[in-house]
Amino acid sequence: MNSSNVLSITTFIYGLAALLYIASWIFRKPLPGKLASWTVVGGLLGNTGGIILRWVESYQLGIGHAPLSNMYESLVFFSWTIMLIYLVIEYRYKNRIVGVFAAPLGFLAMAYASMSPNISDRIQPLVPALQSNWLIAHVVACFLGYAAFAIAFGISLMYLFKQKKTQGKSRLVAYLPNSKILDELTYQTIMFGFLFLSIGIITGAVWANSAWGSYWSWDPKETWSLITWFIYAALLHARLVRGWYGKKIAYLSIIGFLAVLFTYFGVNLLPGLHSYGKG
Repeated sequence: MNSSNVLSITTFIYGLAALLYIASWIFRKPLPGKLASWTVVGGLLGNTGGIILRWVESYQLGIGHAPLSNMYESLVFFSWTIMLIYLVIEYRYKNRIVGVFAAPLGFLAMAYASMSPNISDRIQPLVPALQSNWLIAHVVACFLGYAAFAIAFGISLMYLFKQKKTQGKSRLVAYLPNSKILDELTYQTIMFGFLFLSIGIITGAVWANSAWGSYWSWDPKETWSLITWFIYAALLHARLVRGWYGKKIAYLSIIGFLAVLFTYFGVNLLPGLHSYGKG
């Protein structure tokens, strides 16, 4: 069994976990939630195994590089980081309800990687610009940041859902953590993501200087990474200095994640130094 097969199976495992989390929330039964947690653990192990196997396969092909160089590999790693961060949150807060929003995000990332006809799962040689020791540091830092923002996005949706006083949703809303916990968790998760996005931008600038002789070239991906950084910087500033809480922070979190998605996917439609990300 090759890495692509392992990762395809992992996609369905994550999908099952998402369904179990949702079932646990809707029917307020603990058993589906417990099964979902163990299913995520199994999926994360499969995801990890698939990444390692793909790395080994690249050496067997005489290419030999970390599987972080194209859209397929980055989506697989994105899913891995989302589910890892989610499990840490679940373990720390002893609450599985965040999985209702986090698990579908991990599943969707894997599903898009595995099923999109526009994304190839072939292991390809690195283009010259990617042949650098900075590759792993830059990509890992950026995607830890992206994954944290994805989790914060899910928690922000939970917060807004809880604030919506609709009679038919009262039972589901009551099962969510209280608003103060959701607000604080959004803030903490964004703080974590902002730290790693900052590291990702710094390592990317150093890498760009070694590859192209310039720390910054206003490439579309660089520009949108900076825009995303400013959005989250504004959110943290509003929280710490202006005392913003609740809905304002939730809406900024959602806007920030939309910027993340455009930075990740949208700029690949534009010409630039990062256009290799389409493969």
